[in-house]
Amino acid sequence: MLLNDFFTFQRADYSSFEHCCVPLCNSSSKYDTTLTFHKFPPDPELRRTWIESIQREKLHVSRFSRVCSRHFTGEDFQENGRLLKPGAVPVLFEWNQYSVSGVVEADGPVDGPVEESEAFLTEHNYALASETELKERIERLTGGQKFGLQRFAGSDEDIQFFTRFASYDLLMGFWTSIEHFVPLVVSMKSSQRDILSDTSVPAVPSLQPIDEMFLLLNYLALGSKLKDLADRYGIQPSTVSQIITTWSNFLYTVLGSVNIWIQEEKIREHLPAEFEEYADTTVILSCMELRYQRPSSSLLDGEDLSTQSTSRCTLKGLFGVAPHGAVTFISQLFAGSVGDDHLIRESGILTLLRPGMGVMVDQGFPVDDLARCKIYMPAFLSLRSRISGRDDRETLAGVHVEHLIGRVEDHRFFDTEIPLQLLGNINQLYTVACLLTNYENGLLGKADAERPV
Repeated sequence: MLLNDFFTFQRADYSSFEHCCVPLCNSSSKYDTTLTFHKFPPDPELRRTWIESIQREKLHVSRFSRVCSRHFTGEDFQENGRLLKPGAVPVLFEWNQYSVSGVVEADGPVDGPVEESEAFLTEHNYALASETELKERIERLTGGQKFGLQRFAGSDEDIQFFTRFASYDLLMGFWTSIEHFVPLVVSMKSSQRDILSDTSVPAVPSLQPIDEMFLLLNYLALGSKLKDLADRYGIQPSTVSQIITTWSNFLYTVLGSVNIWIQEEKIREHLPAEFEEYADTTVILSCMELRYQRPSSSLLDGEDLSTQSTSRCTLKGLFGVAPHGAVTFISQLFAGSVGDDHLIRESGILTLLRPGMGVMVDQGFPVDDLARCKIYMPAFLSLRSRISGRDDRETLAGVHVEHLIGRVEDHRFFDTEIPLQLLGNINQLYTVACLLTNYENGLLGKADAERPV
């Protein structure tokens, strides 16, 4: 029920293993029980001193933020050796060789690059980020050190850039909700090794489970190439492929066990004001098309995909979004040549719809099979790119719907060509990317104003 509760309201108070937010420190209470982890002090002046000492760009201190005991001197602790004395400040860091006599200097200039990074992130124009810009950004943020989740724990903007989760707190809440299922990942890896075992291949460095999940989120959020991910994490491209396959299967199994379809009365409880003219709308249907790498030979025996035109190297899926922002329906993928009418009939959506239900679709969408429902086909769904700033009800609804669908489509994975190594998992990747939208953001309905910021 934890996942279901998290999906429905996304307001639960989660706890998790503690991690150090200091740059270049990978300490975690899960893997190092000898350390203690300390909250930032409530006193504003002392907290500011901590932040200045830590020297983390754009550090956002949250209830999850911790500094581990490695960064305090022995004199900072009370007699029990675990509690800090009042006024203690972290002073021992990687950049001063953990020595109080060292001069603490900033990792880099605070002007220029920082402002440039902030401007780039404020725009959130992820689609325009080139591979070169991405590598430069990563190099600047990490200082060339080990890439992983904790490197960006202090910045919600960086977390959103690399994962699409709106904040570090949301991401850690999601991790907590699935963490007790992680042994299933180990089991999946063991099965893969049994099938693909090769004693001639030397063992490769392994990542912590939370960083493996972070890698998958990087792939879905940024549509990065496997080689680029391998370079970032210091592993082989084949290992990247294995991690993406394992974790997409895992999340497909865990998240897919949650019933995401929401009943009409529950949707009405969270109906946004923009939908007053469409108050009985249960679902907004939209299509998604994915491209996959064209096989160079007859890799798929029994299928003629390799002999078809490039335009046939696509797959199409149907997904549905509730007016308040939750993804409530995801179909399997079908060949790109399939017609929309066939897509609707085979997707399974008809089994969920009842007579009189409100369904919003794009103009031109076949509605014969939806005839028993109340069909809304507003112009703004066809002209979303032409929406103006007019303050009328239909335009506000159009902006709202654009935002709902955009939250799904914002995963750059959908804009890339799926490599052949991942073709066997394309349904899982597509489904997981859609489902993650329910955990990455808050709801957009009336309850939005009630959620704490």
